[in-house]
Amino acid sequence: MGKHQYYYHLLTDDLVDSHQQDYQLPDDYSLFPPSRCGKIWAKIVRPLGHLISFVYIHLILHVHLIGKEKLAKVRNQGYFIYGNHTQAFGDVVLPLSIIPAQNYYAIGAQANWGIPILGKLVLPYFGLPIGNDLAQSGKLIKAVSTVIKAGKTVVIYPEAHVWPYYTKIRPFPKTSMHFPVALNAPSFTMTTTYTKPKWGKRPRITVFIDGPFYPATQLSKKQQQEKLHEQIIAAMQKRANCSNYEYCTYQKI
Repeated sequence: MGKHQYYYHLLTDDLVDSHQQDYQLPDDYSLFPPSRCGKIWAKIVRPLGHLISFVYIHLILHVHLIGKEKLAKVRNQGYFIYGNHTQAFGDVVLPLSIIPAQNYYAIGAQANWGIPILGKLVLPYFGLPIGNDLAQSGKLIKAVSTVIKAGKTVVIYPEAHVWPYYTKIRPFPKTSMHFPVALNAPSFTMTTTYTKPKWGKRPRITVFIDGPFYPATQLSKKQQQEKLHEQIIAAMQKRANCSNYEYCTYQKI
């Protein structure tokens, strides 16, 4: 029996509530803080984030990384990383243990910007918020294009909602593949798995990196999204099968 039990109706349910669940950014928000102070803080917060990641990912969670060297295949090129969403804070800092801190951006729901400290001091320099209307969505599309063309990395958790320590891959839409197809950019998967510990109750955490996966440019855009979606979800499901220990249990109602 896991330490915590969650009940759900659908695999797309949001099971972890935030005090700022309905938080929305103003229409005039800036995705890349333009002020001089903002640029100075960006140079501080990224190395600081890398340090926090090292402490939390390696010294607290004791995560074992496998396949990180595969990212070298697209060195100096912009690319996407798709991950399963199973750690509320861990998924924020995990990529900082995998890719250079100065290259890291993540797409996330606007509710995250309402979280104290994280939303005000960190996400403005790492995060790319999902738009709530056409104008905001256009701003996100432009920002992602800018980041990829600059040779940076965009992390996407297509399951959208965090399910703590969940051991399977939840369904996510084919439209999650829009950006790599539109920008003809490579993608990788970053799959977190949980196995039985040698001692204690907390599972052993292993993260697998797989890829790169490329859009099939000979197909239509819709077909490219479908094919890439099949490749991404198949790679994640294959790795998820390595999980053999439920720290949290999930029951459908």
